[in-house]
Amino acid sequence: MSVPFYMETELIRQSKPAMEIQSNHGHDVVESPLQGDVLELILSHVPLIDLVPAHRVSRSWSLAVSSSLVHFNRPRPWLVVHSQSTRPPYETVAHAFDPRSRDWVELQHQDPSSKRVPSGLCSQSGRLLYGLSPSQFSFSLDPLGLSWHQVDPPLVWRPDPIVAAVGRRVVVAGGGCDFDDDPFAVEIYDVETRKWESYNAMPSALRDCSASACLSVAAGRGQIYVAEKLSGVAHSFDPETKEWYGPYDLRPERNICCSVIGFANDRLILISLIGDPGSLSDSSLKGKTVKIWEVLGEFVEFREVTEMQPELLKELTGDEPSISSISVCSAGDMVYLYDPSKPGAVVWCEVAAEGGGCEWGTLRMAAMPEDGQNQPARKAVFTCWDVGIPELERALASDKLRLSVAKEGKQENAHNAD
Repeated sequence: MSVPFYMETELIRQSKPAMEIQSNHGHDVVESPLQGDVLELILSHVPLIDLVPAHRVSRSWSLAVSSSLVHFNRPRPWLVVHSQSTRPPYETVAHAFDPRSRDWVELQHQDPSSKRVPSGLCSQSGRLLYGLSPSQFSFSLDPLGLSWHQVDPPLVWRPDPIVAAVGRRVVVAGGGCDFDDDPFAVEIYDVETRKWESYNAMPSALRDCSASACLSVAAGRGQIYVAEKLSGVAHSFDPETKEWYGPYDLRPERNICCSVIGFANDRLILISLIGDPGSLSDSSLKGKTVKIWEVLGEFVEFREVTEMQPELLKELTGDEPSISSISVCSAGDMVYLYDPSKPGAVVWCEVAAEGGGCEWGTLRMAAMPEDGQNQPARKAVFTCWDVGIPELERALASDKLRLSVAKEGKQENAHNAD
C-alpha cells in the first residue's frame, strides 16, 4: 500500500512545530492528531534519515516511530559505497543504499580532516574499511565512517593480505613479499590493548592466492572464513585460539564454476555460479545459474536457500558470467553482489529465515564522480552495515556528517523467489 505524498508532507509539517514549541518556548509538545496504526503506517513510508527528527519530538512520537519500525517497515542493512580517486589527494565520496525505502543517501562529511580516509581504501569482508601502507594502518569499524583508528603497520609489509575484524581484533594474514622472512605470517591487532601480536603462518593452500583476486573472506560467529573462489577449498581462523582449521570442501554440487562466501542472519552462506557440464567452457549465460546455500554443521552439509533469476545474472555480469570477478558483502538478512571492476549494477537478495521466501532485486549506483580524459581513475569500495535510528542520531549529533536523499530517487526493481 502506498501513501500519497501530501500525507507524508502533512506528517512532517505537523512534527516540526511540535519540536519548535518544545525547544524554543519550553511548553508542552503539541501532539499530532494522527495516532495508532494510521500514524505508524505513514511513518513506514518516510525515509529512515527523516525519522530521526520525528523520533525526538516527544515520548509518544518516539514510541510511534519505534513501533512502526518493528511492525510495518523495519530497518535493513545499508550498502555503503565509497568512490575514491586513485591519485592525490585521493578524494573520496560516499553514498549508502537504504533497502527499507529503496533510496540512495549521500554521506557528506563536514570535517574531512576528522574523517582521515586513507589512500588505497579497501574492504574484503564488507565489515571493515581500511588502508594499509608501509608507514601506517588505518581502519574504521564505524558504519558511517565517522571514526578511524590510526596505528603502526604490521611488522611484515604486505601488499595484498587478508584483512578482517572479529570483535576487538583485526587480523592481517599472508600477502607478504617473497623477500620477507615470513610473508605468510598472521598478525593480530587488539583494539583494546593497541598492540600487535604475531602467530603461526596461514595454511599452505592459501599461500599462492592473491587475496583481492582469488579469495573470498567472511567474518562471523567469532571466526574468519577464507575460501578460494575457483576450487571451493576453505579454511577458518579463530582469533581466540590463534588456530587455523580446515581444509573444507565447499562444493555442494559437482558442476560449480566458482563461489564466494558471506554471512546472512548469522549463518555462513555459499554463493556459487553453476553450469551444466557442456557449458563450463562456454563464456555465455547458457546453462548457468547462481544459487545460495547455507553451510551447516562442520562444512559437510548444505541447505539450498534460493536461486537467482537469469535476468539478474546478466544484469550482474554482462554476457560473460564469472563469480571469480564478483564480490559479496552482507549483514543481517541482506546480501549484496557486485563487480568492483565495473560497479554499475548491484544485485541484492533479502534472505529469509529458514523456510521463508527470498526476494531478489537490482539497483543502479548513485551518481559518483566519473573518470574522464583529464580526471584520475576511481575505484569503488563496498561495505554493509546495520544502520538504525541510534546510529543516525549519533552521526547527526557529531556534526561531522550531513545526510541527504540522493537525487536519483528510488530503486524499484524487485523480484520474488521461492
